Amino acid sequence: MAELPVIPESITVHLGAPDAAAQNVTVNFVDYIKNVASSEIYPTWPENALRANIYAQISFALNRIYTEFYRSRGYDFDITNSTSIDQSFVYGRDIFDNISEIVDEIFNDYIARQGFIEPLYALYCDGVRTTCPGLSQWGTVDLAEQGYIPYDILRYYYGDNINIIQDAPVENIAASYPGVSLRLGSAGNDVRTVQTRLNRISANYPAIPKISAADGIFGTETENAVLEFQRIFGLTADGIVGKATWYRIQSIYNAVKKLNELESEGLTLSEVEKQFPGTLALGSTGIEVSVVQYFLAVVAYFNPRVEAPPFSGVFDAATQASIASFQREYGLAETGEADEETWNRLASVYRGNIASVEAGISAELFPGALITLGSEGEDVSRVQEFLAAIAAVYTEVPVPPQSGVYDTATQNAVRIFQGLFAVPQSGVVGPVTWLLLAEKYNEIENGKTRSDFQYPGDVIS
Repeated sequence: MAELPVIPESITVHLGAPDAAAQNVTVNFVDYIKNVASSEIYPTWPENALRANIYAQISFALNRIYTEFYRSRGYDFDITNSTSIDQSFVYGRDIFDNISEIVDEIFNDYIARQGFIEPLYALYCDGVRTTCPGLSQWGTVDLAEQGYIPYDILRYYYGDNINIIQDAPVENIAASYPGVSLRLGSAGNDVRTVQTRLNRISANYPAIPKISAADGIFGTETENAVLEFQRIFGLTADGIVGKATWYRIQSIYNAVKKLNELESEGLTLSEVEKQFPGTLALGSTGIEVSVVQYFLAVVAYFNPRVEAPPFSGVFDAATQASIASFQREYGLAETGEADEETWNRLASVYRGNIASVEAGISAELFPGALITLGSEGEDVSRVQEFLAAIAAVYTEVPVPPQSGVYDTATQNAVRIFQGLFAVPQSGVVGPVTWLLLAEKYNEIENGKTRSDFQYPGDVIS
C-alpha cells in the first residue's frame, strides 16, 4: 500500500471469477476504464451522468489496486471482470468516442471521503435489475436531466463528505512487499507499516499484544505481536514478516478497517506517512548517509566489485559511485541514489555477509540487527561491555548492568553516550553507534586515551 494513491500505468484483469481458470490480461489503465465505461453505460446518456459514472468506476478500480485487495489474498491480478463483485470488462471490445474523450480528461481523478486518503470503494449498480446502497447508474440519468452536475450526483449517492481528488500522478506501481523479510533488528518505514497495522488489528483480535510505539524499529514487542498474529491466522509462527505474513497482515487490516466497503473506517495520512527519510542522493547529509556508507564499506570488503565510499555522513560523488557499483553488481537500476529498494537490498546483503563469517566476526563490525529495548543475547552483552569500559574514562556515562538484556538502564547509558559523540539520542544501537562504541572501547583498552598532563598532540602557541 503506497503512501498516497497514484494512477497505475497498467492494470491486470482476470477474465472470470477469482478462482476460475481464466486468462489474465494486462492493459493500460486508461484503456481499462474506457472499456468498463463502454461496457456498463450508454454513450447517449447525458454527459454529467457519464462523468459521474466514470468517476465511480475509476475510484472502484483504484480501491482494488491501492488496497491490493486480490494480491494480498495470493492472486496474481488486480481485479476481475465478474460483475457480481467487480466491473464489467469485455476484452477487445470497441470503445465509444465520447466516453473515450471523457476518460482521457478525468482518468486521474477519483473520489475520496473528506479526511481520508484511500480511493472510495464506490459501490454502484444499474438501479433497475439490481439495487445497492451505492450509486444507481440509471438514477444518474434522472439526476443529470434535472440539472445535477457530476459532483452533486456523487454527493447524492455517497454523501456530502466526499471530495474529487484531481490530477493524481501516474506511476508504475510496484508491489508493497519490501522484497526482504522483516525481523528482530529491522528498521524503517516498512516496519512502521507492520506496527501500525498490527496495532489496529489487535483492537479486533485482543490476543495480539499492543506495540507501545510504532517507531519503525522491529523490537521484541513487534516480534511478539507478529508471532501471535501468525498463530491466530495459521501461519508459520517464526516472528518474521516474510511475504506471506506481510500480505496476510494487509488483508486482515483491510478487513477490520473495512477499506473495501462503502462505509469504510478510512485511512488517514498519519497512518501511512513515512517516518524515515526517502531517497538519499547527492548532497544528502546525516546519520542515514553514514549508515549507508558503513554498509557499503563492509559489503565492499567482501565483494571487490563494489566500491567502498568514505565514512563521512555526506553523500558525495564517491558515495554516489559506490551506490551505483552496488546497484550494478546486484541487478538494481543504476541510479546512484539510495532509494527504498536499494536500501533494503543493501541491508540484506550486509546481513548475509555478517552471517557468513559470524564465528570469527570482529567486535568492530555491527552484528546486522538493531539493538533496542528488550533485545537479549551476546550482542547486548558486548554493548554493555563496551559501555562499562567507556564509563571509566567518560564518567558521564553510567555503567549498565552486565546482564545480556537491553533494559532501560542500558538504553539510558547508550543515549548519554550518543549525546557525547553527536549521534541522535535514540537509545537504539545501530551501525553508527556500534562503530563508535567499538572505537572508544578499543582506544581505552589499547591505552590510547590521554592521562592527566599528557602531551595532547597539538602545538600550543
